[in-house]
Amino acid sequence: MRLSRTLPRSLAGQLFAMQALLVAAVVAGCAFFAYASGRSQAEDTAARQVRAAALAMAESPSVREAIRTPDPSAVLQPYAERVREETGIAFVTIMNPAGVRWTHPDPTQIGRSFIGHTDRALLGETFEETYAGTLGPSIRVVTPVRDGDRIVGLVSAGITVERVSTQVREQLGALGTAAGAALALGALGTYVINARLRRHTHGMNARELSRMHTYHEATLHAVREGLLMLDGQRRVALINDAGRELLGLAPGSVGRRVDELALPAPLTGALLASEPRVDEVHLTADRVIVVNTSPVVGGERRGTVVTLRDHTELQALSGELDSERGFTQALRSQAHEAANRLHTVVSLIELGRVEEAVDFATAELELAQELTDRVVGAVAEPVLAALLLGKAAQANERGVELVLGEDSLIDDGALPPSTAPRDLVTILGNLIDNAVDAASEAATGTGTASATGEGAAVPAQRTATRALVTVTARTEDGELLLRVADTGAGIGPDDADEVFRRGWTTHGTGRGLGLALVRQAVHRNGGTVTLGRAPGGGAEFTVRLPLTGRTAGTEVAAP
Repeated sequence: MRLSRTLPRSLAGQLFAMQALLVAAVVAGCAFFAYASGRSQAEDTAARQVRAAALAMAESPSVREAIRTPDPSAVLQPYAERVREETGIAFVTIMNPAGVRWTHPDPTQIGRSFIGHTDRALLGETFEETYAGTLGPSIRVVTPVRDGDRIVGLVSAGITVERVSTQVREQLGALGTAAGAALALGALGTYVINARLRRHTHGMNARELSRMHTYHEATLHAVREGLLMLDGQRRVALINDAGRELLGLAPGSVGRRVDELALPAPLTGALLASEPRVDEVHLTADRVIVVNTSPVVGGERRGTVVTLRDHTELQALSGELDSERGFTQALRSQAHEAANRLHTVVSLIELGRVEEAVDFATAELELAQELTDRVVGAVAEPVLAALLLGKAAQANERGVELVLGEDSLIDDGALPPSTAPRDLVTILGNLIDNAVDAASEAATGTGTASATGEGAAVPAQRTATRALVTVTARTEDGELLLRVADTGAGIGPDDADEVFRRGWTTHGTGRGLGLALVRQAVHRNGGTVTLGRAPGGGAEFTVRLPLTGRTAGTEVAAP
């Protein structure tokens, strides 16, 4: 408690102390680095300097001539001292091969043995070492003096370590002055910035700001709906976790423009719109979301608040409910037809025409059982088999014959657990519904139709034709292949790229979502969907879903 009372209470004061400490630490670190680097550079410079001096004297003809005289010191001592003073090095020692000095800065040391190593120089090598001699520790270079092929003497030049340290300390003095100025300037700048910060935080301390931030973060994470806030430049100012998940955005999306987020074009348009949007349904790569936007006017900039609700599961359940409703209607119709046939059989028996009653009942039973046996025998996957049987009954009620392709074959257990049955119902159910719509309209010659049931591009024939939908379901090359072909009017080339877009329809409002959901489910399972022309002239959709692993996305091919 006592320690906390000594700390600055305001955020600005705490930040000032922290920044001043940081600047001091940075300056101290730079000073240490400069000292280490400067010392290393000073030592390298000293070594190069003494090496150059030693080599120059060893190569000097006057040195070799002086060595040949009876008293080399008389000539070499003045020469060595002059070189030492001109170069600023600590000592220049010239000695005979035995290490006896001819020169030395202290004349009393002339004639005494050199303190250091000379073995490598006697072998003809110039080397460098740090050694403590008569002048203290020094950085020295020893090199041989040659007279022809003979080594007639040695030259050692050096600078004391103390002199190098003195040079470094002088440099650090200037650096310390600059560091002090930097620290003062940094403190002044920190004070000015913190004064502005105090005004912007309205005098709140760090604890109050922290509590507000905690509530803010908790609120964002607690909201199950997606929340997106755009600034006046249509950049993402704020987005919560649910919003990132619904839109499929990376964590670094804040600050980016909406048109740079690679969202679907209709969704991008809704987010960029200046007018409010209420409960608009949009599709992303994997989700169905409901978007509401509300422009914000006031302050310095104009922005937009966007809320996002996930309707993916609701849409899937709605599709399943529609399928169940269709199955129920088909069963009711079949029950009615069965009752009519039963009355016919009973009437024939009452009229005493038993054989004809048996033949009639047998023919009806074979006709009803033929498709069931075909589907159950070829498609062992129960979800797909049930879907095909239900859709066949629905198609029959609309005068459309649904047949299973001869090459259809799916063994039990062929589909991996990762393939959701709900996605299979979405994909195949919507394709069959659209194909039945197109085939039925083409057969009855009503208006215009397309193989998708979601729009029209080619006028349908006005003459009645056989309405047929062919479904192929099989596994091949590690993929599940689903193909739906119809005898409808087909898709025009101009509309081939638009059939998967949400809202593409000529059947009134509320339609145009089926094929968009197909594309989304295919993309979610890593498959592809292609559009082509069926042999009968209608449209043919082919879906391929990988049985192992996921690959990229959706393709659309013109018929």
